[in-house]
Amino acid sequence: MAQAFEQGLDLVLIAPQANPPVCRIMDYGKFRYERNKKEKESKKKQTVVEVKEVQLSCNIDTHDFNTKVNNAVKFLNAGNKVRVCLSFKGREMAHQDIGKELLAKFEQACSEVGQVDKKPTLEGRMMTMFISPIAQSSKK
Repeated sequence: MAQAFEQGLDLVLIAPQANPPVCRIMDYGKFRYERNKKEKESKKKQTVVEVKEVQLSCNIDTHDFNTKVNNAVKFLNAGNKVRVCLSFKGREMAHQDIGKELLAKFEQACSEVGQVDKKPTLEGRMMTMFISPIAQSSKK
């Protein structure tokens, strides 16, 4: 501490868990500034994965279905996860097999850019399925 005081600098504890603890004589303000700069830099490199949602119904037409698939592919290419929701209205609940076939068809259409994270599950009147993007390294 005396050496640090003589030089007009601070004694900074670098690694407290080491045996013996590691200290360095330096300007503490500059050390803090550099550390915060590194933290901000690492935050910039992180990517936040959003969950986008695509809603379907049992009696969807082929063109509408293709539009929904194209939207999902666009989301997956952007690196987001996709939640596919199929809603049953009225007596459609009796024909859940139609819904499962539709979601299987949707999965097949998105298979080039995404893989299923969570298989279709029925929650109330909604059948949901999650698709995540395939890693970049396996695409090439």
